[in-house]
Amino acid sequence: MTISTRPAAPADAALIHALVLELAAYERLAHEVRSTPGDFAAALFGDAPRAFCDIAELDGQGAGLALWFYNFSTFEGRHGIYLEDLYVRPEHRGRGLGRALLERLARRCRDEGLKRLQWSVLDWNEPSIDFYRGLGAEMMDDWTGCRVTGDALARLAGERT
Repeated sequence: MTISTRPAAPADAALIHALVLELAAYERLAHEVRSTPGDFAAALFGDAPRAFCDIAELDGQGAGLALWFYNFSTFEGRHGIYLEDLYVRPEHRGRGLGRALLERLARRCRDEGLKRLQWSVLDWNEPSIDFYRGLGAEMMDDWTGCRVTGDALARLAGERT
């Protein structure tokens, strides 16, 4: 069994999309997925990508991903990384792939002088919470995520809906 991680390449767009669909199903959010492989190709591999992806492979086969982007901490005055999605296929869990992806991002933070590696986890996802705590992650219970989408976003932008 050989575990490896690497930056995603344009040829991975369909794999990335498939993994995101699997993640959405696991999180009970498949009904919210609107993305296509083409969306990932454009966003991750276009002229000026603002999001990035690393792939975990087991014996050369795509088994997981870490999709991330740079964020900024005003308190630190420095950039960090926000991990949007970490996913390992169920049949490959417990073999170190998730840890390998997080270690890769931690090394990027170290090498680039970034101050934070941050992400969110659904509050019902106890296996992931336990995994993250085991890595030294702090659960930030005093923060509530906010999101504006759809008609509310249009209204906020000054459009009449």
